[in-house]
Amino acid sequence: MLARLAAVIAEFPSLPNPGQGSQSFQRMMAIFGVLMGLGFVIGIAGHLFKARVLVATGVLLVFAATGLFLVAVAQHG
Repeated sequence: MLARLAAVIAEFPSLPNPGQGSQSFQRMMAIFGVLMGLGFVIGIAGHLFKARVLVATGVLLVFAATGLFLVAVAQHG
C-alpha cells in the first residue's frame, strides 16, 4: 500500500519555487495576497465594530482574491 502511494506521489508534477513564473503571474499573485489580506483585516474589523457592511466587504474581497487565484492558475498553469 505504501509503495503504491509513493509511486502515485512520484508522478505528481514538481511545484515551482517561490518567485518563479512570468511577471504577469507574479503580479497576479501579489494582487491576490493584497486582496486576501485586506479582506481578512476588513472582515475582522467589521466583527470587532459589529458593522455588517465591513464584514460583507471583507468577505467579498476574499471571494475576489479566490477568483483571481483561480484565473491566474488557469492562465499560467
